[in-house]
Amino acid sequence: MRCEARLVSDMPAASIARVLLDSPLPQLDRLFDYRIPPQFAQAALPGVRVRVPLRSAGRVADGFLIDVVDEADFSGALSDLDSVVSPVPILAKEVWDLARSVADRAAGSASDVVRLAVPKRQVRVEKAWLEHPEATQFDIQPVDVPDFDSAVFDAAIAGGGRLAVEALPLGRQLPHGQWVGHWAVTLAALTTRALAHGSVILAVPDYRDQDQLAAALQAVLPAEAIVRLDARQSNPDRYRGMLACLGETPRVILGNRSVVYAPAHRLALIGVWDDGDPLHCEPLAPYVQTRDAALVRAQQQECALVFLAHSRSVEVQRLVALNWLQPVGPARAYSPKVIPTAGQSTDAAAQRARIPSTAWREAKAALEHGPVLVQVARPGYAPKLTCASCAEEARCTRCTGPLALKSADSRPACRWCGAIAAQWSCSVCDGTDLRLVGQGTARTAEDLGRAFPGVRVILADGDHPVQNVGAEPALIIATRGAEPVASGGYRAVLLLDGENMVARESLRVGEDCLRWWSNAIALAAVGAPSVLVGVGGALASALTTWRLPDYAASELNDRRRLRFPPAVRVATVTGTADAVEAAVAKATQIGHTDGLGPVDTDDGVRAILRFDYADGPAVATALRAEVILSATRRRKLAAGGDRATLPTLRVRCDDPEPFLE
Repeated sequence: MRCEARLVSDMPAASIARVLLDSPLPQLDRLFDYRIPPQFAQAALPGVRVRVPLRSAGRVADGFLIDVVDEADFSGALSDLDSVVSPVPILAKEVWDLARSVADRAAGSASDVVRLAVPKRQVRVEKAWLEHPEATQFDIQPVDVPDFDSAVFDAAIAGGGRLAVEALPLGRQLPHGQWVGHWAVTLAALTTRALAHGSVILAVPDYRDQDQLAAALQAVLPAEAIVRLDARQSNPDRYRGMLACLGETPRVILGNRSVVYAPAHRLALIGVWDDGDPLHCEPLAPYVQTRDAALVRAQQQECALVFLAHSRSVEVQRLVALNWLQPVGPARAYSPKVIPTAGQSTDAAAQRARIPSTAWREAKAALEHGPVLVQVARPGYAPKLTCASCAEEARCTRCTGPLALKSADSRPACRWCGAIAAQWSCSVCDGTDLRLVGQGTARTAEDLGRAFPGVRVILADGDHPVQNVGAEPALIIATRGAEPVASGGYRAVLLLDGENMVARESLRVGEDCLRWWSNAIALAAVGAPSVLVGVGGALASALTTWRLPDYAASELNDRRRLRFPPAVRVATVTGTADAVEAAVAKATQIGHTDGLGPVDTDDGVRAILRFDYADGPAVATALRAEVILSATRRRKLAAGGDRATLPTLRVRCDDPEPFLE
């Protein structure tokens, strides 16, 4: 079937257009009725871009035509559409339905979600697509899911099932020789089985994961069947990919968090890799996490849903405990070799390398056969500086951010604003000398380079991106999440700075550490040792036994007792004292909602609301009403000229770190 099939409207002739305005104002987050002039009768179809007059503002605004109806909700005289900007229904109905639902759930605006979902128009790309629409049919051969029971996935795809899958912590070599994570091969094989039923959306955290999954997909699918949508693309490429998704031909749509909003009329499967990664958290309002958007869309379009990870998030564990997700493990069990060790060195060479003796011995033996991965907490040379006299942490005199060293010969600079601390002095004792605390990638590389002379040292972090390394002996010093994939797997993995990672102030510190460490351990060769330095207790036990879901279950039980998310939903409310107080008072009248705070912040005051999932729609509606009320009051006060007292209110539902400021 040709791609332009969705451009044709089967609706009867109608005269009223219902339009969503592209506006950040919360009071405009609804559909407005406009009359369709005769000259736009054929072009005014649901999903097209339009321009409409705004009487109150005396200007013309951009928007999307959502629906065409016979009768208007507004009883007065209607304004005419100003113009139909494009004949392409770029906002598909399923995307609009999703945007409206997730915005309502998050007490946000649908236009903010649509802005994330639909890229800016590219006229040349659009004209080329209209002149030569793609109508390719692909011959797809289903592939068995390696090391899993494929029948489980087939049943889920056919019946719209929902799965929480434990990824095998192994690497796999593709037919053309490239090595990728086993998880990528699993998703690629699963995709081939789903394409017979419709399109597939695959969401991953960042470009490293995306490149691995793209390579695995290209090994089993024609390149024309794969569409990439991500923030790293140029505007024309992203718009071209969006247009390719509008057709009826099933596609594999691959990207980062916003790909979950891609148009897919006949959707068979949504796959999400590593849903606990913070890169799945949208930093723009209404701050909807990939996992939440995928859950809503799977329910709306009745498609299969798969969450795949080495370490299960507590949110997924909650859904497993409710039997809403079916847990699926590999057909063959495999537990990596994990060795916990204390941070003490008795060997002189190990002391010079600043690592425990066990880690040094394992690395020395492994370097005779291939590469060794060393994971550290932070990039740079010294991630923290203190006053040499009083040990007070060194802070930037401009923004009070922490100072750090990027390299041995660099000058101290702020990690927040980047300002050079040229004439720094301690605010406590007026000292001017700094002491290095901690080891970043550069300092670790320097120390290990001296401990293993003649061995190649490779840095892999945000400033030094490396995605693949060979099988030759080398030390790869990487920050968490930036570890390259090694051909044949690493012959040893050293997980340093564990005590610093665990000491981080966060509700999610335990599950985050398990995710960082398990993803690194999964890069090791079969039987290769992974040494966990300076960590014991439940975290070390979960890794050594590789019973990571048990840790997630225990964490969930603890949060239920404490009434912490995800046992309950939370919302952070920030603004002026009066606005926050009014919002909290209104929300706490609903169900079992309770509030914490408010406390003073740089943005005013901040309160935390905790509420049951059943009360979520009512709480979100109440908070949204307060946001709109605050915005309308602000507009009235602005008209009167009293801008100094304008009340503001900001709401964030399901904040991943609600108890940190």
